[in-house]
Amino acid sequence: MTEQNPQNTTYRLLKFISRQPIQFSRFIAKALAGLVNALNISKTSETIRLNLQLALPELSEQQREQITAQAIRNELLSYFEFFSIWGSSNQKNLSRIHHVYGEQYFHDALAENKGLVLIVPHFGTWEIMNAWFAQYTQMTIMYKPVKNPTADAFVRDARSREQAHLVPTDESGVRQIFKALKQGGTTVILPDHTPNAGGEMIPYFGLPLATSNLSAKLIQKTKAKALFLYALRNANDGFDMYIEPIDEAIYQGTANDGSRVIFTALEDLIRKYPEHYHWSYKRFKASPATDSIYHLPMHEAVALAQKIRNETAAEKNIAAADFTGNTSAPAAN
Repeated sequence: MTEQNPQNTTYRLLKFISRQPIQFSRFIAKALAGLVNALNISKTSETIRLNLQLALPELSEQQREQITAQAIRNELLSYFEFFSIWGSSNQKNLSRIHHVYGEQYFHDALAENKGLVLIVPHFGTWEIMNAWFAQYTQMTIMYKPVKNPTADAFVRDARSREQAHLVPTDESGVRQIFKALKQGGTTVILPDHTPNAGGEMIPYFGLPLATSNLSAKLIQKTKAKALFLYALRNANDGFDMYIEPIDEAIYQGTANDGSRVIFTALEDLIRKYPEHYHWSYKRFKASPATDSIYHLPMHEAVALAQKIRNETAAEKNIAAADFTGNTSAPAAN
């Protein structure tokens, strides 16, 4: 009797589940979110509440609680939708995209043949967009293997259907992306997670956090075009894509200045649709001053964030005043 490989069995199970109607995945996600919200059984809820308090302190408690419940539901929906998207053909995923707002920005950028950097935050159901872009361009994407080999194979299969060129998340991967852009290719970067090591201290909702400035660095060095993207589910069991231009100021100043342009666009989007951002990630600990912020009582964490935000704003005002004074001073005889 032939012994069955457990990994092959798991892979087939993943494929079978992922090929069920996306409505089934959403039903499971909604039921799970209902339990989490009703019973408050997940520590993730507390992380989301704190993140909302740190990023958007102007919200009332009622607003924060409402957005927390919506965010839990939307994030779970997105993860279950990812599963369905990864298991579906490109044609099936394309049929799920009902509207593409700002499509002409993409075609115009591609026509310039200068390379294209697609900025995609952890927002909504971003994985659905890959099938649409794969129709027009091959994407070079940094990929960190999933720890579970079976799950990794499942995700890699999805990427291969999208004809994506996967590169490692190290210097060799950066060099390959740089080369692809110089040849008119396309890359996709999710800019809003903490880098594994190092990073530049760039304000995010007024709090300086360790951040990768790779997106801006690539855009500035290659002069590639840049677009800001996100996707939201609609009321008709599908998704709508949004393609927006990035402020031309991204090409000016340093890579950190360019990163601030990206994060300004991201903050504006989050303020517009806070319930669709993936708030479960502990982003605000990415600083020596805040590395223990998720272990503090809520009121202490909020007070610490406000103190840092005030200090950062004061330093910015002093720097601006010094710059104005230096540029307006009369030349010495």
